[in-house]
Amino acid sequence: MHFNLTDEQSMFRDSVAAFARRHLAAGALARAHADDYPWDVARLMAEQGLLGITVPEEKGGVGGSLMDAVIAIEQIAAVCPRSADVIQAGNFGAIRTFAQFANEQQQKDYLQPLLTGDGLIAVAMTEPDAGSAVTELTTMAVPDGDGFRVTGQKIFTTHGLHATVFLVYVRYGPGTGNIGSVLIERGQDGFTFGKPVRFLSGEEWNPLFFDNVYVPKEKVLLGPGGFKKQIAGFNVERIGNTARSLALGRYAYNIALEHAKTRKQFGRLLCDFQGLQWKFAEMKVKLDAAQLLLYRAAANADAGLPSAEETAIAKVACNRAGFDCANEAMQIMGGAGFSEDGLVEYCLRRTRGWMIAGGTIEILLNRIAETVFDRRFAQAPA
Repeated sequence: MHFNLTDEQSMFRDSVAAFARRHLAAGALARAHADDYPWDVARLMAEQGLLGITVPEEKGGVGGSLMDAVIAIEQIAAVCPRSADVIQAGNFGAIRTFAQFANEQQQKDYLQPLLTGDGLIAVAMTEPDAGSAVTELTTMAVPDGDGFRVTGQKIFTTHGLHATVFLVYVRYGPGTGNIGSVLIERGQDGFTFGKPVRFLSGEEWNPLFFDNVYVPKEKVLLGPGGFKKQIAGFNVERIGNTARSLALGRYAYNIALEHAKTRKQFGRLLCDFQGLQWKFAEMKVKLDAAQLLLYRAAANADAGLPSAEETAIAKVACNRAGFDCANEAMQIMGGAGFSEDGLVEYCLRRTRGWMIAGGTIEILLNRIAETVFDRRFAQAPA
């Protein structure tokens, strides 16, 4: 049992950290408040081999491990929190599920732009009446010749304003066993977007409307019976959410730490006050404990997909630690932390959102409880 990075992982960590300081430190604040997706950062990261870390080499990726991707997201977030979203999109999100299950032609059509930073794939899963209860989705894929006609609506789609292709969860028939997914490109006939809405985090989303959109059989990613495969792949996205939550909490912690070392009140440095010493000690415990749970989930997943149990435990711990530390950092810094001329308030808003996105804290606690009692607890009424 080892608790330190390997020599190779340490070298990779240091190289990513150097890249981030060299290319991302300047402009970090502006990126956090920009509406557009940071395409320039995506292309720069692609040149550095930071996109497709988790995609096999034979498919055009780097062929690294999930742990490598976690290290990358931590080091990028430590310098530019907003740019960590690019690592998420290029390694943890829909790209990993797509790369795993896409056929050769689908890879040829879509994967290369995703790996060069010229394309972006988004998961269209949540619906107005199917959030945590995702199996209640109603977006239908009805057979039409050699393909399907897709009709339905999606909401809360991350990167929906910017994605070039969407991995859309659809229902081919009744029951969970008839849920799968198709690929729909921006600009297809019948595919339209509603008015953008801004989250507290500053990100925007817009409703997606599918009105009899034709999807040829070549664009079906997973047919009936594909739901369990999709959800297993979704655990990878949760690891990215988990890593960013922790990384932004640590970012805010470090900013507050420097503030406490230099800021004086009543003729004393803030760090000389025992009340603040305890705050930092508590934050340190939370961050270190959550990181071990994150590393356990990521390291154990390198032989395959992450364990649902270990992912749930890591996400709950990191979501809480990230938000708690950003919140305490803001309190310690007072007005300076609350102001938009720094990134502590940004970290607070983003970490709060990740306690909802990718599986709410409550849903994950339900899943953990099922492993504790070794039984399934149905949320729907009998």
